Amino acid sequence: MSKDAIYVLHVEDNPDDVELTRIAFKEAGFPHKVVVVNDGAAALDFLFATGKHEGRDKGDTPALILLDLNLPKVHGLEVLRRLKADALLKHVLVVVLTSSSEDKDRNRAAELGTNLYIQKPISFDSFAAVARKVEELLAAL
Repeated sequence: MSKDAIYVLHVEDNPDDVELTRIAFKEAGFPHKVVVVNDGAAALDFLFATGKHEGRDKGDTPALILLDLNLPKVHGLEVLRRLKADALLKHVLVVVLTSSSEDKDRNRAAELGTNLYIQKPISFDSFAAVARKVEELLAAL
């Protein structure tokens, strides 16, 4: 995958968190495109090229997914389970970025193959730190 082709899928239903993440990534100099979908069903449609995203090249996979857990329509853990069960998508890096501090969510995400679990930060500087962690993961590709 060329550096130009690398992109991140951000699955987040809270527009304030989407905007904070966008600004933090921009200020951190994050060089990659970020595609945003706002619920679990939209994430699955994007990843599996169905619904609104029918016709999209399913082989054009994100290098990394920033995934909230408490999503409308389809829970983030179900999104994670389905993508890790798919031969084409199971290699995609997944960073869970969620408000959930529940051990059961953290443990289930780990069982399903998440690469990193981050409880949503409350400050802008914390969002910038998330941007740096994501860039470190992508640099290893």
